[in-house]
Amino acid sequence: MILVTGGAGFIGSNFVLDWLADAATGHEPVVNLDALTYAGNLRNLATLAGDACHTFVHGDITDRALVDRLLAEHRPRAIVHFAAESHVDRSIHGPGEFIRTNVQGTFTLLEAARAHWAGLPAPEREAFRFLHVSTDEVYGSLGPDAPAFTEDHPYEPNSPYSASKAASDHLVRAWHHTYGLPVLTTNCSNNYGPYHFPEKLIPLMIVNALAGKPLPVYGDGRQIRDWLYVKDHCSGIRAVLARGRVGQTYNIGGWNEQANIDIVHRVCALLDELKPDAAGPYARHITHVADRPGHDRRYAIDARKIERELGWRPAETFDTGIRKTVQWYLDNGDWVSEVQSGAYKAWIGIQYGPSAAPSADASGRRPSCR
Repeated sequence: MILVTGGAGFIGSNFVLDWLADAATGHEPVVNLDALTYAGNLRNLATLAGDACHTFVHGDITDRALVDRLLAEHRPRAIVHFAAESHVDRSIHGPGEFIRTNVQGTFTLLEAARAHWAGLPAPEREAFRFLHVSTDEVYGSLGPDAPAFTEDHPYEPNSPYSASKAASDHLVRAWHHTYGLPVLTTNCSNNYGPYHFPEKLIPLMIVNALAGKPLPVYGDGRQIRDWLYVKDHCSGIRAVLARGRVGQTYNIGGWNEQANIDIVHRVCALLDELKPDAAGPYARHITHVADRPGHDRRYAIDARKIERELGWRPAETFDTGIRKTVQWYLDNGDWVSEVQSGAYKAWIGIQYGPSAAPSADASGRRPSCR
């Protein structure tokens, strides 16, 4: 069994769905801890309703007593830590929540994991892993011709979000070097794909274009990011968990550097093809707005280490991944509407209550996980 934090969010829910669908993992059970903040959505996990391999727990990673109880009850062999506040704009307007979740929450998990790990029998202790999922934004901004970020690049975070993630990375590293906790860290590039909350660039462009609303582009739109299809990211994390060297960091990237304005035009072109608007091309809605404070100009990931050591490369090109993404949003309009309206929060209370887990039978045993 593994414990996943933030498993109802964008990347976390994709990871849980892929994990439980992957025969290579033997359908290993997942305990999924998520606070269900605005970007956490149990609708993402609707196909797992009633699945004995998935135990959902509504709770906060800063709640040490809850984390201790879950570790004692379920005895996971690994913790995969996704839970984080992740939107740069929100961090600029309200940095406190980012410090609480990303720094204090990671500290709480590390301390709970350390206590749990210390009490395990030797074979389980040897096999235990704490995998921390982080971001390329901790490395700062690159010049137009600078080499891509490697795992040895100095940390230079420029936003409250990236600073909070950098702090959490340093905590994870310190808990390994000071206490011997068997940790792994991954730093990924910009993710895109199904279940992405429509505040980030790609889903916002899709949703606004379909609604005939402006497509806001910061500044000149020439900010460059390396784009990684979310299911490729999940497969990279599985590779690191299975074969990564303890104490090491692995950059996971898509080898897809693209300027934001080019992304917007690509999304518009796909919508013109897949759902044309009789009033004209969707690109007519593109609107340049004032750039945000401290906006990093370029990120790029050098993902050669994970390929060299673990044999991982992304399966999707940007063209294949963005087409799948646009089609998913066209096919899942109800999900988008509920996320925007907040109706899914009412559904959570009706469907799941404050927490959910497989029911026990008369003997007190849980149903078999496949």
